[in-house]
Amino acid sequence: MEINPVEVDVLCVGHASYDLVYSVPHHPKEDEKMVADSFISCGGGPAANAAVMVAKLGLKSAFVGYLGHDLYGEMHCQELRGNKVVIDRVVRGSSPTPLSMVLVKPDGKHALINYKGETKPLPENAVNFSALKANVILFDGHEPHISIPLAKAAKAQGIPTVLDAGSVHEGTLALMDKVDYLVCSEKFALQLAGDEETALGRMAEISPNVLITLGERGLIWQQGARRGSLPAFSVTVVDTTGAGDAFHGAFAGAVALGMPWDEVLRYASVAGALCCTKVGARHGLPTYQEHWNLFKQN
Repeated sequence: MEINPVEVDVLCVGHASYDLVYSVPHHPKEDEKMVADSFISCGGGPAANAAVMVAKLGLKSAFVGYLGHDLYGEMHCQELRGNKVVIDRVVRGSSPTPLSMVLVKPDGKHALINYKGETKPLPENAVNFSALKANVILFDGHEPHISIPLAKAAKAQGIPTVLDAGSVHEGTLALMDKVDYLVCSEKFALQLAGDEETALGRMAEISPNVLITLGERGLIWQQGARRGSLPAFSVTVVDTTGAGDAFHGAFAGAVALGMPWDEVLRYASVAGALCCTKVGARHGLPTYQEHWNLFKQN
């Protein structure tokens, strides 16, 4: 089968799901029945959300991952196309599209349950990357079999790579020493080393650019012997779901734009903060204008 050549600013490789998001008055107690205050449904998944974030910032993005030949997979594909994300290398199959149920509490905190069933990571030869050129590649670690050889190929070609390390698992552990930018959550840092400072130093030994996002506490970073921090932008928090995805997408976009390090951090932090001001990860991803207005003010 002929593969159409595609060139993008950011290629996002990893997990796609479909999200069912319930706003609830409080966290359910044992055996409690409750009524949600509101409900939305939309596409989700770290890499898929990051691809949409890149596109919303006016850059060209592509998503590579798996979606089932079911209602949720079709709705997600339509949503990605509607956001101008290139999806001609998304793998479709008979296994179900992963589902996530998200409970959003009044303080903006959330609980998320993901279900993949028998859906397995794609095999190494599932995607033909030969005619797909990217200025930056973002991985979320959930498709390790296709991501590891792609990361190695990118390194040989001098293509910058970013890892969204949300938690410690097979994929993130396998990729963390193969990327140029290791961007991890507080959860990943604590799982890896028990505390943030130890994790930062340990990761800096294997990746040239390391940062840990700390939610409302901002972030800390290290490049070689240099360390620094950046406070979080002040916003009214409605729902924290997807803030990390927005951050990672904008981070990769900023790297693709060739921004200096301090601007990369601010550019990504603005996206993460704005995502917290609306319900739902995908719905919360800011528009170009919303992002630019806050970015230029700070």
